[in-house]
Formats: sequence, C-alpha cells, structure tokens
Amino acid sequence: MDGVRAVAQRVSSAQVSVAGEVIGRIDEPGLMVLVGVTHTDTEELAAKLAAKLWQLRIMPDEQSCADLNAPLLVVSQFTLYADTRKGRRPSWSKAAPGPISEPLVECFIEELRRLGATVQTGRFGADMEVSLVNQGPMTLIIDIDE
Repeated sequence: MDGVRAVAQRVSSAQVSVAGEVIGRIDEPGLMVLVGVTHTDTEELAAKLAAKLWQLRIMPDEQSCADLNAPLLVVSQFTLYADTRKGRRPSWSKAAPGPISEPLVECFIEELRRLGATVQTGRFGADMEVSLVNQGPMTLIIDIDE
C-alpha cells in the first residue's frame, strides 16, 4: 500500500541525537514514530494518519496515546519506502524527495499537536541516532485507507 506510512514502537523512553546533541526525548511511556512519505501523499492523508495514530489502542490495557496523554517522538524516515524486491541494493524511488516530504511530515506533527499530543521530533534530513527502550515489544506498521 502506498500512502503516508508510520512505524510505531511503544516505548518506555526514547531519544534522537544529531552530532552528539540530544534534540528530542521522551522520558515516559509513549510512542517512537518513524514517518515515511511517498510521491502521491497529501496533507489530508498526513493529518488522517496522525489522528489514527493518536487514537490507536496500542498502549497498555488497550488504551490510546490520547487516553493516556502519552508523548510521541516523531522522526522522518524516507527508508520506509525502500524497495528491496530486486537485487541487493534498495531502490528509493517510492520515497518522496525532501521538498515534498518535509512539509507533509511537518503537517503530521502539527496535526498531532493540534489534537493535544506532546510531540518531540528529530531533524529532517539530518544524520540522526535514535535510541529507545521498546516496551512489550510492540512495533506496528500504521497504514490508512486513501
């Protein structure tokens, strides 16, 4: 399925660093969210995915982040659209370029905040180091219907 894609991990803590400096951190149970964008995505799809993620019952006791006011750490990751079906070298042709994807990732983040979420972020296009403690473990690919 093509469309804004997210991989969400339930975490007890997570952080993202750039050049050794922590730029985003959550120190309580919440979600670490990797977001990928493809060429046909729109602000409407990004907002729809954000709302779904905020309400998805993947926290303990079948609660959502909205129920618990759980924080999120959101990091853009174009590699979610890697095509590895042929050969040994991934193709990135399905990943939208920065001028398309950066505003849509920002839209996703802003929609989460509009819904009431506390959101920490990475830095778009930066070489980031992400560390987390996956709780459960719980890792899901989040898709939406177009």
